[in-house]
Amino acid sequence: MTEKDERTKISLIGKALAYEGAEFVYKGEVHECEGCRLRKVCHNLLPHRRYRIVGVRTTTLHSCHVHMDGAYTVEVVEAQIPAAVSAERAILNSTIVYDAGCTQSDCINFDLCNPEGIVPGEGYRIAEIDSEGVISCELGKRMKRVLLSPY
Repeated sequence: MTEKDERTKISLIGKALAYEGAEFVYKGEVHECEGCRLRKVCHNLLPHRRYRIVGVRTTTLHSCHVHMDGAYTVEVVEAQIPAAVSAERAILNSTIVYDAGCTQSDCINFDLCNPEGIVPGEGYRIAEIDSEGVISCELGKRMKRVLLSPY
């Protein structure tokens, strides 16, 4: 069984955003969705999680009050999340609860230390460790770039 078969969910996404490999963080329902007959298909994803599109069905372009150019049906899976963890915690296949908290918003690695798509308090598996070594940290911490998979 492939990753696509195993954990795929069906949803809708705007035509301009509907391509294989695209990633997005599902933010939740907006008020424009109220009363839409396709609302349950769009909003069967978990808020604040990162998803990757693994299939696009272009046979029907659905009308949508949010995506003015229409929406296609897509197949999505939860995506791996690029993040920075302390070098001591960067152990392949280990499970961690990610604790963001860097406040150095002008740092070049701020987005890695505060990745979008992480759900506070949930466990993640370190699926890959970047072989480039330690990344720079303005606070002097030894950090490594990793890919986290939802656990």
